[in-house]
Order: sequence, then structure tokens, then C-alpha cells
Amino acid sequence: MTASPDLRTPQLGSPDLLRSVFRRHAAGVAVITAGGEQGPVGFTATSLTSVSAEPPMLSFGVGTGASSWPVLSEADHVGVHILGEHQQELAATFARSGADRFGAPTVWREGPEGVPVLDDVLAWLVCRVVARVPACDHRIVLAEVVLGDPAGPGRPLLYHQGRFGGLRD
Repeated sequence: MTASPDLRTPQLGSPDLLRSVFRRHAAGVAVITAGGEQGPVGFTATSLTSVSAEPPMLSFGVGTGASSWPVLSEADHVGVHILGEHQQELAATFARSGADRFGAPTVWREGPEGVPVLDDVLAWLVCRVVARVPACDHRIVLAEVVLGDPAGPGRPLLYHQGRFGGLRD
């Protein structure tokens, strides 16, 4: 094994190190939604992960300080929406604190199990929440897929280096 001529000194684990490394990790962009007594809630997530095929299950992380958390902490079902590269503004709206996420120009409808379903997305799922696992100031939500639609047209929206963008050919 030969040493690289560009050796760098590793950094100790820290929030800044984690953020710096994950800025270099391109991630797909999703919006998670849930219905609540005071109206729908939702947020932009890049932590969406497939967990298992049998049963069909996924996970996502949500901060316990997020405005959506009180509703998500009690929701039986959630909506998971895969955004297309044409939906940068929608992603930004659902990521912005204090934004009217479900007001115009957001187009949505009440879907199965009372879950808000966003229009014009690449794909969406309605999922039954099966667990909320504590993870420091977040919860990892495990949810089983109940139904959905994978057939929206377009290419996926990505998040990389703090910006939304699309795939390059």
C-alpha cells in the first residue's frame, strides 16, 4: 500500500464535520406529509430510505423541534412524495420555517387515510407508521407502505452542496 501524496489530517467527529461530509452526498428529495386536527403538516426530507421489501417499509428522520413533529408524533399514516427536478420551489417551501406550505401555489388533495397528497410529483406513497425510534434530537420513523403511485413523469430532484438541482447527463 502506498501513501497518497495528498494526505490530509482527519477531523474529530463534530456537527460541522457531519454537515461538511453530507453536503458532498447527493440525496433525493422527498416531502413527508400528515393530516392533523389543525390542518396538514409537511417537511422536506433527504433522509428517506428503503428499509425492506417484505413487508414494504421505509424510514425517514424528523427533528423533534420541527413544526411538523407534534402531528407526526401521533399520526397513524404519512404521505411520502418523491419530488421532480421541476419542483425546486416546492422543496424550498416545505423546507422553510414558518412558510404556508399548503397554501397556493402548492396543489394537493386529501388522500387515503386523511393523508395530504401533493400533485405533480414523480411518485407518492401512503404509509402506516409502525415505529418512532429516538435518535438524539430526532426520531427515525419506520412506516409500512399501504398504497401509492410510482408513475409521475420527469427526473428526480437532488440536494447537493446545500442546493437543489437535477441529474446531469
